[in-house]
Amino acid sequence: MSAALVAGLVAGYGIAMPVGAVATYLVALTARTSLRVGLTAALGVATADGLYALISTLGGSALAPLIAPITVPLHWISAGALVVLAVRGAIRAWRRPDAVDRDLTNPARAYLVLLGVTMLNPITLIYFTALVLAGPSSDDGVVFVLAAFAASASWQALLAGGGALLGRVLTGPRGRLATSLASSGVITALAVTLLLRG
Repeated sequence: MSAALVAGLVAGYGIAMPVGAVATYLVALTARTSLRVGLTAALGVATADGLYALISTLGGSALAPLIAPITVPLHWISAGALVVLAVRGAIRAWRRPDAVDRDLTNPARAYLVLLGVTMLNPITLIYFTALVLAGPSSDDGVVFVLAAFAASASWQALLAGGGALLGRVLTGPRGRLATSLASSGVITALAVTLLLRG
């Protein structure tokens, strides 16, 4: 059980810690809204990581060959969704820099949006599948999945906390405009990188 726990924690932090488009969006969303919304959105990201860990544990070796042919279209869909979020955020920030994204002030909606964007990333499933296939065989799949979820959730909560602190520092209209535009630029660049890697 301890081997599965350690493997799950390492896997969860391994997929969550590289700062990509979703992490950037999470920080910016929390800065523009509230810690409550950010933590709920962070839970959406962690839920996706946990679901992928579960899928890979239950049948990742069988699913990997099925996903391989559609990886490129999934990359395009994921990049497209990120670009839409980035453009939408930049336009709203430019029009009304003092306003927050009303659609995502609802914690449940923020959870679902971040869950969906994260689930569009096939790399996460492939990553967890590779870990399960390469790791020692274990009957502690539940421990692995829960540990991966907990690791991802703790990292995403840390990012949301950083976003909340950033939001307190940059509470004025110009600060919100600057963070929204910077976030949109970074997300767009990361979406393009996702396409180039795919």
